[in-house]
Formats: sequence, C-alpha cells, structure tokens
Amino acid sequence: MSTASLSMKSIKLNIYGKQIPLKVEDDQVETMQQIAAYVDEKLKTYRNQLSNQPDSMVMILASLSIAEDLFQMRNEIHQIKMQDEDRLKTMNDLLEKTLDELF
Repeated sequence: MSTASLSMKSIKLNIYGKQIPLKVEDDQVETMQQIAAYVDEKLKTYRNQLSNQPDSMVMILASLSIAEDLFQMRNEIHQIKMQDEDRLKTMNDLLEKTLDELF
C-alpha cells in the first residue's frame, strides 16, 4: 500500500486517567483503542494490587507484565511454526517416498 493513500486520524486515548492525543492511520484506530484499553487495564490492576507504591513502580510492573505477555505469545508462535515445519517436512518426506515407490 502506498503511503500517499494512507489517511491519518487524530484520536484521544485514555490511559491511567490521562488523555493521550495520537495520530494513527485510519485502519488502525480500533486496534490502537484496544491496545490502550489493555494497557489501561494492566495499570489499574497493578494500582489496585499495589496501592501503597508510587505510580512509577506501578507503571514499571505493568510494563513488565505486558512485556511478559508479549514474550509468551512470541514463544507460542515460534513453537507453532516449528511444529508446522516439522509436519510439513514429514509430509514432504512421505510424499517423496510414495512418488519414488510409484515411479
């Protein structure tokens, strides 16, 4: 897609009680709102659990939690890809063996 055809939209996200103005591509508005809601929920969860900690500690711990989620998902995707590659290799080997037997 050409960057000339992309349209930007100004949105405001509410994260941790703060309005965050942001410009995003039109087709990314909903995704960005979902991401902001996810981050906001993590921050609220940690704020509720750590009411006596400063905001900076809450933000750091929420960020680490989000990063942990990301790393877990990346690992799961990697494992799935490896399994798919193994299955494809096995199927390919069987197909080659069958073709060799036929011809």
